[in-house]
Amino acid sequence: MQRLFFLLLLLLSIFGFAQKSKIDFKAIEKDLKNSKSEYNYDKLIFKYKGYPKSLDSIEAQYLYYGRNFRKDLVSTTDEDFKNLAEAFKNSNFEDCIKQGKILYATDPTNLDILLILLKAYDFQKDGNNFIHHLNQFRTITEAIRNSGDGKTEKTAYLVNTVGDEYILLNILNLGKEYTRGSKSAKDGILDVWEKDSDRVYIKVLYIDY
Repeated sequence: MQRLFFLLLLLLSIFGFAQKSKIDFKAIEKDLKNSKSEYNYDKLIFKYKGYPKSLDSIEAQYLYYGRNFRKDLVSTTDEDFKNLAEAFKNSNFEDCIKQGKILYATDPTNLDILLILLKAYDFQKDGNNFIHHLNQFRTITEAIRNSGDGKTEKTAYLVNTVGDEYILLNILNLGKEYTRGSKSAKDGILDVWEKDSDRVYIKVLYIDY
């Protein structure tokens, strides 16, 4: 188990040197659906599933933020996900893998599913699948880190869900000593995580246009 969290913490040093880029949501929606585009969803998901490290930062952002325009996502409120979470809670990792693989096939960029599979494969000492999903996890969370630097409202990190926000907080190593303030913003809710003079801005997206 310790190896899992150690490897996840390695993300911090890797992400620190990533180049930030402005997210164009309309272009993402258009290109993902265009079979002739280099950013077509089927093309990107093929690379992601086969060799996630081959995706560049823009491709990773298309996959992550493109989730806002897909209808086949797995929600944490779905009964199938609740069953997966229950198996995880009970440390039934063999069942976690069985159920997780089914949900992963439907929604392969879902961070909650990836984390459960990572823990299950780590417990089962399945190094190949563990590393593969870890690389996928890195690819998706790097897309979030590349969305901003979190230092101002205009350069806030952008996340699709509150669940993804808390995954980002863990990666950033922001503990319980940080307090959250929230306010409405364009296309989402802006959360400000504050400790003394340190502030981190994260926007939870609600895209509607």
